[in-house]
Amino acid sequence: MKKLFHIAALFSLTGLILSGCGAGGGQDTSLTPITLNEVAHSIFYAPQYAAIEMGYFEEEGIDLTLVNGGGADKVMTALISGDAQIGFMGSEASIYVYQEGSQDYAVNFAQLTQRAGNFLVGRQPEPDFQWENLRGKKVLGGRAAGMPQMVFEYILKKHGLDPKTDLSIDQSISFGLTAAAFTSSGADYTVEFEPFATTLELEGSGYVVASLGTESGYVPYTAYSARRSYIEENPELIQKFTNAIQKGLDYVNSHTSEEIARTISPQFKETPVEKLAVIVERYKEQDTWKEDTVFEEESFDLLQNILEEAGELDSRVPYEKLVTTEFSEKAK
Repeated sequence: MKKLFHIAALFSLTGLILSGCGAGGGQDTSLTPITLNEVAHSIFYAPQYAAIEMGYFEEEGIDLTLVNGGGADKVMTALISGDAQIGFMGSEASIYVYQEGSQDYAVNFAQLTQRAGNFLVGRQPEPDFQWENLRGKKVLGGRAAGMPQMVFEYILKKHGLDPKTDLSIDQSISFGLTAAAFTSSGADYTVEFEPFATTLELEGSGYVVASLGTESGYVPYTAYSARRSYIEENPELIQKFTNAIQKGLDYVNSHTSEEIARTISPQFKETPVEKLAVIVERYKEQDTWKEDTVFEEESFDLLQNILEEAGELDSRVPYEKLVTTEFSEKAK
């Protein structure tokens, strides 16, 4: 397995720059401060932003500071080093850290998304797109051992394509920069999260030809985790946090895309509400968000299957070690 989460490296990376994303103010001393480090700031995580903007965290007594970590490795660094109390990322990161031998490893306590949130964007419209179309083509992909790339490879293999020999996948471009690179590169396709996929369409620079979320099926794509010791020492706080996220899920599952777009628009000030609504609807149509935050064992097994196929899993990890459903069950 590629060693991306060495514990020593996690503790030594102290130069991580934290930038807030509009949550938390630290002015109400009756609230308990929590720093949440998210893997990316994306409309894909609309229930979380609905919870922020609707005041659900304050209702639960939490003063939330939201930080964009810019990748699962950086989020896990912040979590293990104590710069953040809660991390939001692909739960594969918790498996990597556990297998490195950490005693105070990250435990997943709530799941948010149940499908991949990225899309395959091509140069031309392809209403009859087939995955075979990628044979011999160049694709801008994601970081090795990260969920976006592993799910992409999982889909390719499902359609009889070898990711290493049947196409060329460029993994050299940093997360969030592939859309800009696509417009000036010689790549035939790029794998993009929102709002980048829709932005490329509106600019006429690309066209969404397939949804990785629809194609991969139900996958535990992103979840909330905290160090085992923090959960043991702060069960009431973890419960309150989970309650707030559950309220956010309830909100997006009971409101229209237009209503959700207006609610979360303060989190995406540079994106017009009309565009937000289009993106939210795209995610709603593919059943992106769970109805509850329970991280089920079947989902964890599927995640480990994907890791095994990607060659990133030395041995399978017990579900009960890295997942707890205690707080999710109470938050329903």
